[in-house]
Amino acid sequence: MKKKALTPEQSETLLKVLKARFEKNINRHKGLNWEKIQSKLEAAPEKLWSLNEMEETEGEPDVVNYDKKTDEYIFFDCSPESPKRRSLCYDYPAWESRKANKPESNAIDKASEMGIELLTEEQYRQLQELGKFDLKTSSWVKTPADIRELGGAIFCDRRYNTVFMYHNGADSYYAARGFRGVLKI
Repeated sequence: MKKKALTPEQSETLLKVLKARFEKNINRHKGLNWEKIQSKLEAAPEKLWSLNEMEETEGEPDVVNYDKKTDEYIFFDCSPESPKRRSLCYDYPAWESRKANKPESNAIDKASEMGIELLTEEQYRQLQELGKFDLKTSSWVKTPADIRELGGAIFCDRRYNTVFMYHNGADSYYAARGFRGVLKI
């Protein structure tokens, strides 16, 4: 089990990376103040650890919104293509049902281990309003229970300048399909 804390040096390095990304992509978070975000991050080391997990898997996490009701900043994986956590079934029951060629893991458990959640379809569409993502890859998104109960799961991508939502058996996995995470702090 991984230790869910960063050293002071790791924290400092990650905060520098996040600040540089914040400043470079100001269109994603107009009106937000980095100092307030950094203060919240420094007060929540477990959240900083989760952001580091997102960064280590090339998710390029960035602030995309602020929820005034809950006083939370919202980070999404903003890498151009699905982060380097791919070739995963949707969830554990799907992984367990595979008789042959099981992948390493599944998206739901991997996200949970990282302390994040999968984007919903609505969040995925919000992300796509900030830029063009998943032009060559696709990303599992949180699947409604009624679809999952029937054995399916949904994923999204962007093709032909349009955001598409598709379905697959939850036990399927592809080298070009990963998942994008959300973290609220």
